[in-house]
Amino acid sequence: MTVHAPVDTTHATPLAPPAASSPLLRRSLWIGVPALLAIAAGVAVNRSEPATASAAPAPTVTVAAPLQRDVAQWDDFVGRFEPSRTVEVRARVSGAVTALHFTDGATVRPGQLLFTIDPRPFAAALAEARAGLASARSDLALARANLDRANRLEAEDAVSKGELDQLSARVRAATAAIAAAEARIRGRALDVEFTQVRAPIGGRISSRRVDPGNLVAGGDTSGTLLTTINALDPIYFTFDGSEALFLKGKRARAVGNVAPAVDVRLQDESDYRWHGKLDFTDNGFDPRSGTIRSRAVLANPDMFLTPGLFGNMRLASGGTTHALLVPDAAVQTDQARKTLLTVASDGTVVVKPVTLGPVVDGLRIVSGGLSRGDRVVIGGTQMAMPGTKVKVRAGRIAPVVAAPAPGGLSPTTGEATFTS
Repeated sequence: MTVHAPVDTTHATPLAPPAASSPLLRRSLWIGVPALLAIAAGVAVNRSEPATASAAPAPTVTVAAPLQRDVAQWDDFVGRFEPSRTVEVRARVSGAVTALHFTDGATVRPGQLLFTIDPRPFAAALAEARAGLASARSDLALARANLDRANRLEAEDAVSKGELDQLSARVRAATAAIAAAEARIRGRALDVEFTQVRAPIGGRISSRRVDPGNLVAGGDTSGTLLTTINALDPIYFTFDGSEALFLKGKRARAVGNVAPAVDVRLQDESDYRWHGKLDFTDNGFDPRSGTIRSRAVLANPDMFLTPGLFGNMRLASGGTTHALLVPDAAVQTDQARKTLLTVASDGTVVVKPVTLGPVVDGLRIVSGGLSRGDRVVIGGTQMAMPGTKVKVRAGRIAPVVAAPAPGGLSPTTGEATFTS
């Protein structure tokens, strides 16, 4: 039996090959050791050499100076059209309607004949009043003749003073009877005139409420309603404004007394084609809604605008101002702040907090925080990190006019327009 001595592993080197009984295995292990040493030496040499990798190139962004234009700022309202005047045509006398002289919905002129009420009873009453006037005049003539006769007899003391007073009173009574008869004639003549119902104003008439052959009742306010007439040229546009907008417009117009201009568009229109001016503001706020009622007047020569139509109105709020504009897409939000990325002269990206105004033709008005010479990043904002260096490429800022929305609906518009 062969006895092997124990191996001391505490002083063994890591590169020492393990014992092997096969000569072929021992030869393979000792050949691999130099290769491992060479690899380890190469790794150590590579770790000791400095890095030679090149830095990444600076990103390229598009910059442009803010666009400078004169703009007119507006406040937006929603309101409704109303007639400038409206009249309820009612019967002033009672009787039967004998004729109709207009077409429903037509445009009528002031004084145009609309209805005829049977005038025969009123013509007879007028003739009776005229006969009463003739009788009163006859009585007056007799009274004056008796008084003249008595005055001649007074010189001969043939008439007493009391008889003269009675005759004078009869003359005065006959004169008063004539005045009453003349008043009755004027009243009966008015009744005859009222049998012809005429348009008190010009405008568009409604449909008839009474057909010929019907009896109507007369009266000042309780008479039968025959039709209505709306005056449409000019036409009113009424709207309610908040306290904030009221104060804003009041302060902006404090320097002058010119009525502010208004533009209105209808629900199916893409542009503000109707123009007018503000002509009335109520004398107090509604305590329930906190709004104040105002009114604009617009020309409507073809009477296309109709009472009851809704419209979107913009009211000039601050006159014309010189503004700086940038693409609305270039504006970034930093929590509660609005910012723009700008590039300094040395190529460093700088963040500028700004104060914004409304949008006009795709461009945002910058009312504060930006100067005319700033280079605003309008392209590649995702690659422009604040404080880093960038390369710049010159760009240009121009208005973007939105195409009309499908179906004739208007796209969302801003609260300002270009003036030039």
